[in-house]
Amino acid sequence: MIKILISINPEHVAKILSGEKKYEYRTKAAKKDVHSLIIYETTPVKRVVAEAEILEVLMLPPEVLWKETKDSSGISKSFFDDYFKGRKVAYAYHLGKVKAYDTPLMLSSYGVKTAPQSFIYINV
Repeated sequence: MIKILISINPEHVAKILSGEKKYEYRTKAAKKDVHSLIIYETTPVKRVVAEAEILEVLMLPPEVLWKETKDSSGISKSFFDDYFKGRKVAYAYHLGKVKAYDTPLMLSSYGVKTAPQSFIYINV
């Protein structure tokens, strides 16, 4: 099973864990068939805190993606627009079941030395 480890800021992690944010937006998507997202929470936490099932990966023009996902986006339209400014294609991981870890893990638990800028593949 292929997973990706992805860096997400604390505000968005909280919304994913609460269920308010069901889409994780990205300017690039994994090329491999990925089944889940391992969530690394950035500063100040700096730990792997959860894992989320990936139901599907959407690849659409930004305006179309926003129309389809806005109700479960967990972000504002202006944040979305700034993030995808100048892009013809936008990606979103549609998240299913999310499992928060009882004990957050260090990146080294996955053989990783530094937090990924975009994502890295994790084979398990």
